[in-house]
Amino acid sequence: MRVTFGGQAVLEGVMMRSPSSWAVAVRTPEGEITEVVREIESPMQRRKLWRLPVIRGVVALGESLAIGFKALAISANVASQERDEHGELQTQITRGQIIFSFAIAIGFALMLFKVGPALLTSWLPIEGTTLFVIVEGLVRVSVFIGYILVISLLPDLKRVFQYHGAEHKTINALEAGAELTPQNVQRFSVIHPRCGTAFLLWVMVIAIFVFAFVGRPEWYYLVLSRILLLPVIAGLAYEVIRYAGMHQDNRLLMTLLAPGLWLQRLTTREPTDDQVEVSIRALERVLEREEQETPERRALESRVEVMA
Repeated sequence: MRVTFGGQAVLEGVMMRSPSSWAVAVRTPEGEITEVVREIESPMQRRKLWRLPVIRGVVALGESLAIGFKALAISANVASQERDEHGELQTQITRGQIIFSFAIAIGFALMLFKVGPALLTSWLPIEGTTLFVIVEGLVRVSVFIGYILVISLLPDLKRVFQYHGAEHKTINALEAGAELTPQNVQRFSVIHPRCGTAFLLWVMVIAIFVFAFVGRPEWYYLVLSRILLLPVIAGLAYEVIRYAGMHQDNRLLMTLLAPGLWLQRLTTREPTDDQVEVSIRALERVLEREEQETPERRALESRVEVMA
């Protein structure tokens, strides 16, 4: 029974997840590793509708964003050593804080990668729908790659990118059946086909084909279409990444996906053994939870793919 695992780099740590649980391991300022484990109650486990192609991608993306914000909050609390009145480490953020963070992050992404390129292209003297959509797509991809290049130069993000590399190495080692030790894990690649970076690039590419059906409407319909069609595009991109993760031995497919894999070179760095140790610890906690699951629930959850 195939169960996939994914993860995310956080501040001085890594979050790992399976369809049924997620765990975040963070290196404290004292050098110890703090762990937090949580269960996942996914809509895809309860209703078949949410497991249908494309729809499952939208649900998975929403889940990943929610878990990612929580994991980042936990890592930030560990870094600042925020504790409650009982001396326990604070690991929860309020629902309001999550919604606010969602709104800011999604709003920024929509303006920078969707609405902005569409409006910019609409101001150019371009004739014809096909050329307009292609130029808009090129502008969108250029903005995305430029954004990645700029943030990759920030010194504070170097360690986050190292933890990103540690996360990929650990999952690659697990999927290869290797023993999870820092020495073994370090032998594996920092590149993984289910990476969120590759997913975002495919969102940009697939958008070109989807928006071709919309044409070139007035600017207000142009903006609206770029926002409303995002779930459809994200769902399609999820199916591409999911399929790639299941067919990594297909050379033709890997060649087509090569740009997304190359882009990961900007968002990953070679990790240290200490960072790989943190990543392994997070994955081990998730694996322990998977072993406790009943066969019936595991069979249901194994249908849910997780991006690395």
